[in-house]
Amino acid sequence: MTQLNDQPLLIAGVEYQSRLLVGTGKYKDMDETRLATEASGAEIVTVAIRRSNIGQNPDEPNLLETISPDRYTLLPNTAGCYTTEDAVRTCRLARELLGGHSLVKLEVLGDEKTLFPDIIQTIEAAEILVKDDFQVMVYTNDDPIIAKRLEEIGCVAVMPLAAPIGSGLGIQNPNNIRTIVENANVPILVDAGVGTASDASAAMELGCDGVLMNTAIAGAQNPVLMASAMKKGIEAGREAYLAGRIPRKRFASASSPIDGTFF
Repeated sequence: MTQLNDQPLLIAGVEYQSRLLVGTGKYKDMDETRLATEASGAEIVTVAIRRSNIGQNPDEPNLLETISPDRYTLLPNTAGCYTTEDAVRTCRLARELLGGHSLVKLEVLGDEKTLFPDIIQTIEAAEILVKDDFQVMVYTNDDPIIAKRLEEIGCVAVMPLAAPIGSGLGIQNPNNIRTIVENANVPILVDAGVGTASDASAAMELGCDGVLMNTAIAGAQNPVLMASAMKKGIEAGREAYLAGRIPRKRFASASSPIDGTFF
């Protein structure tokens, strides 16, 4: 096998072999959640605290019985929060429910139609959470200036969207994502908008450190098979990035040059 000379994904001082992060929502049942998560090879799994039961509702099925904290790094997220106050409160609830767990995914949404982030409130929430000793992975737009600002606040990873959440459109502004990657000193993970394995591969070819997705897998006709495809897409994109693609040229370049031939 070709030696990649790659390094593990490093987030908040912890090494991960998988660069695919997956969500736990939108599956038809807990069994499908488990099988798709296993097929993805993911080590970090997001949990929407406002929509999932991780112990706050004792009479309902507990997601932690399917996605064990002993096997996966849980990433509580603030999906469904539209204000700084709600997002901060949700993170603090997650820390209480998970015995002091401090790694969280922050998202503060601007409206229900686009689900774009409210950047002003995202920055406010990030500042509060970092000061409160949370390790914040933050969902943001694809603006390189905002991405750098969130890094400077102290977020342990910055997660620009590829396209609107759940849209499946793929990366709409690859040059912005590339600029964010080039300017970053923390991991950059594409979050939202991936539709299929080629989208995930494209993100990795841009130099992203990983990709987080939920709908692209859970909404597929065969979620378990799509999870496996996404795993392979991430790995292929990372290898291609490390290998270094040929430059784009306007005209042809023969695969078998004629220089030095005898006839």
